[in-house]
Amino acid sequence: LAGTRIICDRKFLLECKSSPAARTPPCCLPQTPAVTSLAQSSLVKLEELKERNESEEAMPGEQPRAAAP
Repeated sequence: LAGTRIICDRKFLLECKSSPAARTPPCCLPQTPAVTSLAQSSLVKLEELKERNESEEAMPGEQPRAAAP
């Protein structure tokens, strides 16, 4: 079987990386939690971490807390 081989140079691929089309998912892509989109629990944890970081930044002078293992 013979196929067509597509050859792209490095410069072209790097330009494609920063393209607006490369930063948006395809419209027909199914929403699979934790694969194509963040799982709901991950979103909640992300919001909690963001709020904690903002509150720590708002209180200067305090020692940063150690992260829980």
